Amino acid sequence: MSLKIKDHSISKRIKVIQIQETELDKLIFPFNKHSTQSLDYKPFSRFSLAKSVDDVFSGGLSKVLNTNLKDRNTGTVIVEPDIKNSKFDKDFLVKLSTALVYLVGLPNFDSMTGKYYARFHVKHSDSSDSYLRKAYRNLDLHTDGTFVKEKTDWLLMTKMEEINVKGGESTLLHLDDWEHCEELSSDPVGKENFTWGSPKSKNIEYKVEHPVFSKDKNGKTTISYIDQFPEPKNMKQGLFLQKLSDALEQSKNKLVFPLKVGSAIFSNNYFWLHGRRAFKQDLNLSRELLRIRGVFGWEIKNWIFNLTKSK
Repeated sequence: MSLKIKDHSISKRIKVIQIQETELDKLIFPFNKHSTQSLDYKPFSRFSLAKSVDDVFSGGLSKVLNTNLKDRNTGTVIVEPDIKNSKFDKDFLVKLSTALVYLVGLPNFDSMTGKYYARFHVKHSDSSDSYLRKAYRNLDLHTDGTFVKEKTDWLLMTKMEEINVKGGESTLLHLDDWEHCEELSSDPVGKENFTWGSPKSKNIEYKVEHPVFSKDKNGKTTISYIDQFPEPKNMKQGLFLQKLSDALEQSKNKLVFPLKVGSAIFSNNYFWLHGRRAFKQDLNLSRELLRIRGVFGWEIKNWIFNLTKSK
């Protein structure tokens, strides 16, 4: 089957892949071969899921994902499966999300959950130690993996559930569209090593050091930043971070849009920042998100090609 791909209405940098119910139906049998528990215990089963999804599109999905996620001009794909039918439940979404990431690389171990993915709820009340679950405040623009030793090339976020929700729109900003990128990435302070820690809920017992801004192999600016976890060593670092935070949140080019339940945002983590608007207050608010982050793997492309060729 051919893929349905279009530009997002809010930006041509974002590609939208729509997966129809008839295409999802073809995944029910191969998905039923694997429980979510088996995906945790038997990592090879995740590759099987990925192959079954790519087969539905004759190998085209892996090509589209890899091409767009690695392209500086795009770098974000939103996958919209038609899951209105109840047969496509949360376990189905876990499996689909798993398949998508294994078509581009390998996920990192998520210390917060002890798995290759994390699922977390946002509710009316919260006593956690980070903004991640704070419903009524903005989750400011940031990148992932700032406080871990592993590389974080990409990030996938799937909206699993939304009940009694108003607000909470997704926010994105591409570095090349940010008005203050040249100014702040050229500041010597932004190239200094900052110390990055994390709260207890992250289950990370070490700290790392790295600059906010770096350059990729093509000399393009990249960013590694989140407002909650840097530990500035002096006044100039503290003031730089304040200026950076203000400039990001006040950007006129920040994209704000709703994400459908079941849909996944798949973004390059080096030149896209992401966040979330605050929700409107509701005692019965419930929203669940799945997150997977990891690294690109060139060998994945060769593996898919060889399997397809041998059919």
